[in-house]
Amino acid sequence: MPKEFERNRRVAQLLKKKLAVLIQEKFPLKQYGLMTLTNVDVSSDLKNSTIYFTSLNSKWSNLELVRKLNEQASYFRYEISQLLTSKTVPSLCFRHDQSIERAQRISNIIESISNQNEENGKTENKY
Repeated sequence: MPKEFERNRRVAQLLKKKLAVLIQEKFPLKQYGLMTLTNVDVSSDLKNSTIYFTSLNSKWSNLELVRKLNEQASYFRYEISQLLTSKTVPSLCFRHDQSIERAQRISNIIESISNQNEENGKTENKY
């Protein structure tokens, strides 16, 4: 495994772990709902990162949450810089992870097709 890839993975894991704590402090559960970091991608030069999150029971829309998280990105980056020993800390860009919603939509489609097939099979057996 290339050394660069290993370092990117370690930095991504560290970012995910530390950001989860920082977000929990800055965005209380009662006000913002449950936010979960699903993935962190770090560029090969370690200068940029994209943090994907999901939210449950939030009073805020996903776009509003993305905006609020990105507004706090410089604060989060500063706090993480206090923990890292590297020369640079990746810039942080938050994005809402839509994979769970997509998976749910696909699951619903498959279920409806399955139900239609069962209904069609029942009507064919009646004759």
